[in-house]
Amino acid sequence: MKKIFVNGYGTIGSRITSFLKDDPEVTVIGVGKYSPDDKVELANSRGLNVYVPERKLDDFSDYKIAGSVESALDNCDLVIDAAPGGYGYKNKKNLYEPKNIKAIYQGGESTIGSESVSDLLFNSRVNYDKALGKNHVMQGSCNVTGMGRILEPLRNKFGDKLIRFDVTLIRRWADIEQIDEELSDTIEMTEKPHHGDDVKMYFGKDAPLFVRAIKVPTKQMHLHIMDIRFKDLAPKSSEIHEIFTNESGVATLWTAKGTKDVRDYAKNMGFNFTDTNMVHIHANMTTSIGDTVQMMYSDDQTGIVIPENHMLMQAMLFEKSYEDALNHTESIFHMNEKKQKLQERFAKKD
Repeated sequence: MKKIFVNGYGTIGSRITSFLKDDPEVTVIGVGKYSPDDKVELANSRGLNVYVPERKLDDFSDYKIAGSVESALDNCDLVIDAAPGGYGYKNKKNLYEPKNIKAIYQGGESTIGSESVSDLLFNSRVNYDKALGKNHVMQGSCNVTGMGRILEPLRNKFGDKLIRFDVTLIRRWADIEQIDEELSDTIEMTEKPHHGDDVKMYFGKDAPLFVRAIKVPTKQMHLHIMDIRFKDLAPKSSEIHEIFTNESGVATLWTAKGTKDVRDYAKNMGFNFTDTNMVHIHANMTTSIGDTVQMMYSDDQTGIVIPENHMLMQAMLFEKSYEDALNHTESIFHMNEKKQKLQERFAKKD
């Protein structure tokens, strides 16, 4: 039985622990908390041991604490670092490397420059095998993960018939749980978005991918608009949709009017945290004209990286084959069931 420590209990940490408790191959020894707030009691109520930095033990005197983060790390095989962006690198240098502990980092970190947490940016659909046995790996962000689930099947199918991809990311302003985050009445433009460079870390540095990004005042997922250029006449829309028929984590929807429709349905279906854990192709918006296919898909910003973390954990700790890891993740996340229900709910009407 491998022991996992989740360092952070926010958007990522709370989600990944809810699924890891159902994995018979691992045990979660606890979660790290850095602020004395209601989430400490929430974690305790869910049966989780809470650990805090040794220097902050006195700050948590009013809460039930299992011990220090430092002591927890002495008793684990892998850390899933769910700290805010930038803190992962500090944790790597101050905690994980000195204790020789494997660690997974989230999308707020970097794989380039002086504060790189890893030389590998993980996307299970593209480079699963490269993570086998690695000690430090960065999981891509939600947008970067979603693009991989779309781009790699297209590349597998059409290969050198593809000329370029132009992607506009319409990003949500805040996550569902961020009730303290005010939605500004503006469309904010992102200068030099990192997403394109991040995707090229696994898709290839010379990939003909061009990304622009804006942020809009919503909490209801991201939306990607992708223009796919072909050397000759582009395939029909139906051929594009067919590629994703058996793709895990990609649902093809016809009648969703917006991202909130999908989120609301997920909530009514009782999915964890109202997540779908996937991307949703809005098939009614796919168009094929001349040498170009335009498609739109929404990206479950809070949930899409959670099964990816689980896949990455299996590669690093157990060195499983891709097929074995995917089957095990499916047994816990039930992605195929979610996909089927979403596609039935938003099916094409005659």
